Amino acid sequence: MSQSDQLLRFLFRERDVRGEVVKVGASLDAMLAGHQYPQPVKQLLAELVAATSLLTATLKFEGQIAVQLQGDGPVRFIAVNGNDQQQFRGVARLQSEIQGDSFAELIGQGYMLVTITPNQGERYQGIIPLVSDSLTATLEAYFNQSEQLPTRLYLHTEIGEQQSQAAGLLLQVLPVDQEKSREDFAHIELLADTLTREELLTLAPEESLYRLFHQEIVELFPAQPVQFVCGCSRDKSESAIISLGADVIDEYIAEGKLDISCEYCNTIYHFDAADLQQLKQKF
Repeated sequence: MSQSDQLLRFLFRERDVRGEVVKVGASLDAMLAGHQYPQPVKQLLAELVAATSLLTATLKFEGQIAVQLQGDGPVRFIAVNGNDQQQFRGVARLQSEIQGDSFAELIGQGYMLVTITPNQGERYQGIIPLVSDSLTATLEAYFNQSEQLPTRLYLHTEIGEQQSQAAGLLLQVLPVDQEKSREDFAHIELLADTLTREELLTLAPEESLYRLFHQEIVELFPAQPVQFVCGCSRDKSESAIISLGADVIDEYIAEGKLDISCEYCNTIYHFDAADLQQLKQKF
């Protein structure tokens, strides 16, 4: 398993704190390939990938999670979808020219929407206003509101012309003994604050944890690979065409073709008049 694309969960045996650390490299490059996003947008999308991976790892069931940011800034919409298998995809939509690179300058005024969809059970949605100038602060506010558990996030990215990477660290209180948990969390957070951007991005997850917590007893769980998986297919494109209805399909038959482009991976599915005629026969 590549150390640049994995998530590692861990527990402190003598502290009421749990955590996760994630690094994303090659799979991030695969997601960004073919997209001409401005550099600040790539950076925000990379942060959101690492954050969504950490959020997905907090789920205690099989399912999916979608984290969306919507605002009135140049980036009107940016989202990452992930699942319990640590498979993700992401997209950004712009509505005006980028003028700055801060979180507030990119998104403007808006909100974050987190949608959790278990394979079995009811869907949950949480909405957080964008009141801070960072993704980490917004996500920490989400945890405090939705789970009411003190949570700390560290997110860093490096976007290059050839290679990009994102890394994140999540620490969260375990709801056991409230007073002890609060003291334990403060201690672990103090240690985590010494971790530098370069260390989180360049060290293997195990090395990062040893660098921070070598005086603690840390239990590591098996690493989980993180992958970019779009999920689009020609079959899904065919179903989308059929849903348009016979009259609309006839219009495209008259034009001679219909091309469907996936906004997540930029794959284009071509359908000529003969293909469309066959799909029309399925009505």
